[in-house]
Amino acid sequence: MAAKPDEQELALLGLIDAEYTRHPFYGSRKIKHYLRGLGYKINRKRVQRLMGILGLAGMAPGPNTSRPHPQHKVYPYLLRGVNVIRPNQVWSTDITYIRLARGFVYLVAVIDWYSRKVLSWRLSNTLDSGFCVDCLEQALQTYGTPEIFNTDQGCQFTSEAFTGVLLKKEIAISMDGRGRAWITSLWNGSGAASNTRTCI
Repeated sequence: MAAKPDEQELALLGLIDAEYTRHPFYGSRKIKHYLRGLGYKINRKRVQRLMGILGLAGMAPGPNTSRPHPQHKVYPYLLRGVNVIRPNQVWSTDITYIRLARGFVYLVAVIDWYSRKVLSWRLSNTLDSGFCVDCLEQALQTYGTPEIFNTDQGCQFTSEAFTGVLLKKEIAISMDGRGRAWITSLWNGSGAASNTRTCI
């Protein structure tokens, strides 16, 4: 199990999160300049590690964006141009974190893309894939099976434990690029639903 962050690291994580919320296109280079402007002696490698803890990557692609586990299979993105017109056509999952007084917990949720209904969710104090698998299995048990299940390329979702559940149910797996996606806007109440969705 990874060591808990110290007081300075918690402060840095909070500052990175706040600046990323203001400028979600910022990558590690700009975040480093921002923190140095506040007086922190920090290098880009450490910024990248801290952004990785938070699951953050600049929206614009670049050479230092996060990558999936090199031994995990990555599946193609299946949703480009697809009209999402009914429930259980496409489900998706994402991870974000919740800041506590002395640390973080991680939140994973599964949603139906058509209705934006949260089908299941789990909290964890680690980024182990187990709580993501539990969340997926709960959604499948309660709501049946989707035609397509979309994730990012995070190692929790490319793991055999996670993809194996989908393959056993013969659900088509779709993966897009890494980085915080819909979950933050969803929990902030800004993920308004429409009746038909065309994926890009």
